[in-house]
Amino acid sequence: MPKRWTADQILELARGFQPACILAAAADLDLFDVIGTDRLTADAIARRLHCYKRGLTILLDALVALQMLNKQSSGYSVPASITKILTHDGSDSVLAMAQHQANCLRRWDQLAKVIKTGKPAQRTLSVRGVQGDTASFIGAMHAINVQVAAKVVRDIQPLPFNRLLDVGGASGTWTIAFLHANRSASATIFDLPPVIRLAKKRLTEVGFRPRVNLVNGNFYTDPLPKGCDLAWVSAIVHQNSRHQNRMLFRKIYRALDNGGRIAIRDILMEESRTAPISGALFAVNMLVATKGGGTFTFEELRDDLKAAGFVGAKVVRHDDGMNAVIVAKKFYQLG
Repeated sequence: MPKRWTADQILELARGFQPACILAAAADLDLFDVIGTDRLTADAIARRLHCYKRGLTILLDALVALQMLNKQSSGYSVPASITKILTHDGSDSVLAMAQHQANCLRRWDQLAKVIKTGKPAQRTLSVRGVQGDTASFIGAMHAINVQVAAKVVRDIQPLPFNRLLDVGGASGTWTIAFLHANRSASATIFDLPPVIRLAKKRLTEVGFRPRVNLVNGNFYTDPLPKGCDLAWVSAIVHQNSRHQNRMLFRKIYRALDNGGRIAIRDILMEESRTAPISGALFAVNMLVATKGGGTFTFEELRDDLKAAGFVGAKVVRHDDGMNAVIVAKKFYQLG
């Protein structure tokens, strides 16, 4: 039965951006790291942040009202629970994701204009600049994926391979999970140069660097490395149009060894395209962020894989979020 809305509920929904904007500003400013374990006055925090005291004080008090900071006569301090999740070195840190969501918020603000013009939102950099935004995006993907990667990889077994091709593999979170699951295998990560540098650092930290070949490149414009029997395409197809996906799948087909497989991790929509709700909302995120991206049904992805030459596409893991997985096989070499 359709929900029966009240005026108060509609207005509460309309005001939902306010706490999100407060958190976004705090994350963009690295506010919780700046305060750290100290108790600081607004003057002291303003000096550390090189910002205006008036605006900062209003932000600090709003964070106190939201119970994300403590306030005493001697100044402001960060609760232990917030330190864990909103500082760079917190044990359960999601700071990078909060910063990434702040960038998403700046795009969503342009939604009506995007719908009117048919063009994606203009990119607005955070106060951290291009490098900071790139680092927060990669960090956000790691923070989300590291929580689920091992389980997803276990759930899709058996999926034997000797060499993995992690397309757009970012800092290596999924490669690490696959290599943990297959101790005799090796991998290639293919991504842009700034991202490959982050992957090198993370792989070295966990001791997997000798098992991974790192290749700089852009999967839209460059050929993919050959010699792999499993291609992992994680959270990529949603940023593409169906035409772009067909081109990418064809590249992967040509790069894979005969008999190799492609595994796609992403959101899968029901035929109505209104469920799961996370997918319907994520389609809006792709609308404002890309020229042709969106969320797709299994049938759409199956047909696009078939057009590229793959056979036997099937869903090997069902999920209402980003962790559904489709696997298909390379049967013969296209001319």
